[in-house]
Amino acid sequence: MRITLRALKHRNFSLFLSGQICALIGYWMQSVAQGWLLYRLTGSVALLGVLGFAGSLPILVLAPFAGLWSDRFNLHRMMFATQVLEMLQAAMLAALALAGIIAPWHIVTLSMVLGILVAIELPVRHAYLLELVGAKEDLPNAIAMTSMVANCGRLVGPSLAGLMIGWFNEAVCFLVNTLTYAVVIVTFLMIRVTPSRRPASHPPMWHDLREGIAYAWHSIPIRLLLMLLMLMGLFATPYITLMPALVRDVFQGGADQMGFLVGAGGLGAVAGTFYLASRASVRGLVRLLAYASLAAGTALMLLAWSKVMWAALPLLAVIGFGILVTSVSVNMILQTIVDDDKRGRVMSFYTVAFLGIAPFGSLIAGALAEMIGIAPTLFVGGAACAGGALYISYKRPQIREHIRPIYTRLGITPKTHEKSK
Repeated sequence: MRITLRALKHRNFSLFLSGQICALIGYWMQSVAQGWLLYRLTGSVALLGVLGFAGSLPILVLAPFAGLWSDRFNLHRMMFATQVLEMLQAAMLAALALAGIIAPWHIVTLSMVLGILVAIELPVRHAYLLELVGAKEDLPNAIAMTSMVANCGRLVGPSLAGLMIGWFNEAVCFLVNTLTYAVVIVTFLMIRVTPSRRPASHPPMWHDLREGIAYAWHSIPIRLLLMLLMLMGLFATPYITLMPALVRDVFQGGADQMGFLVGAGGLGAVAGTFYLASRASVRGLVRLLAYASLAAGTALMLLAWSKVMWAALPLLAVIGFGILVTSVSVNMILQTIVDDDKRGRVMSFYTVAFLGIAPFGSLIAGALAEMIGIAPTLFVGGAACAGGALYISYKRPQIREHIRPIYTRLGITPKTHEKSK
């Protein structure tokens, strides 16, 4: 446990994490509730795809610029501003639902507003973690613990949302999400960080953006890992978008069953984050993420033909585990090998590859489900993920060849180990 929780010895990181626990439970409650509300109002699977598209498209467009800004401006102030604006977005959604005047276009539009804020927040958050822990050797553990909290929220939030929708209505979920931001704002007011040094002047924005793109492209590990992440974002994560239709049309269930199914994926993800946080270093993560993405793809193919909930629950846990371990392992590797002055830009590409590509996955999945059905759509996505995992396994020696000198320089891989290879 001392290894698993070692990042908590940093006061700022502990404060940050305590606020995020509440915020992420509320976020998942809102996410499940708005999807359920939209499907209840319209009965359209395609609109579920549009909802996912609207919420994630801003990440694809804005995240690279947010990464550039995070290399230039005060990270603490940027994080605080996004939290306040996200609270206002949740309050607007709750007010419309409580007043009984909410319409499908309200849900889609406010989802896009949240997507804009998340597009700015995520690259900033990745760079901000280094300021919170203040020690690069604890950064991989901080990344894993942050993901652990996010997936605990994913485990608890959907289950609570299902119960709240069953007992009351979707508006209560939106209201709870709004209230969780009060805790977030208090914790941010208590955090005291030493801002990273920033140059007094900057070259033109497009110059810095091109520099970051060239840096990521010419690094074989960064390029290949981001490609795998993009494949997972395009073909694996859209299963969440189809969940309301899967529950109602295939399993003949309600909101409470959907909450438990989404929570099963969260349970697998939490198990993955506990495992990653317990690791002493980033060594061996390339092999691990290849296995994890293969497991996620295989489980997704099996889920496609599952007709009963008891069979779907463990498959969703495997999918959640595989997607989480793949995405967080890539995050940990990139944060370790990237140059500090390009951290924000590279992590913005990470955000684009995993979350920015998701709107197209959601849109494609929604359209395909309308045309060929939910099961074939899930099967195609799983097969694509499994194929990507096999390709990364094939390229693993080349990735290790480029990563090992960096690990040796940082003291992660002993020099004697390198010579023995």
